[in-house]
Amino acid sequence: MRDELYNILTNELKTPGKWNHITDQIGMFSFTGISPEQSQQLIDKAHIYLTANGRISMAGLNSHNLRYFAESLDKVVRGTL
Repeated sequence: MRDELYNILTNELKTPGKWNHITDQIGMFSFTGISPEQSQQLIDKAHIYLTANGRISMAGLNSHNLRYFAESLDKVVRGTL
């Protein structure tokens, strides 16, 4: 799941920033590296629930919602969400 998320963000969407921390981390959580304001936008506008520090449960991502998460993350980083 981490590899696929990384691939979508970097190769398909060309999301600004560095995303290798997603594949470098281990465990059931991942820090996205986004700001508390961006985290709140994901909660309010995309109904993606994560902590204010940008931590998301990787266990909650699957083949049915991974692309939605990646596209929403891309939009919030670009300021277009």
